[in-house]
Amino acid sequence: NKLKEDKDLALAAVRQDGHALRFAHDRLKCDKEIVLAAVKSRGRMLKNASDTLKNDLDVVLAAVRQDGSALEFAHIFLKADKEVVLAA
Repeated sequence: NKLKEDKDLALAAVRQDGHALRFAHDRLKCDKEIVLAAVKSRGRMLKNASDTLKNDLDVVLAAVRQDGSALEFAHIFLKADKEVVLAA
């Protein structure tokens, strides 16, 4: 579906509601700008991010600052990061 692959549309959707990340094309779940926008409104959407972004400090910090329980979806190395844990 071409709509699921449209970056501008996906970005607008996740800014409106982070849950929209669930419906984005897998390629867009690797896009830091889109995932950051999603987790800033719904931290737990980190679970739908690519594995690479689950290990990105900026993305994980944004997620846990929005919802501390998003720590559950962070990469194991970031789960042990002091800054991340304190932000959660």
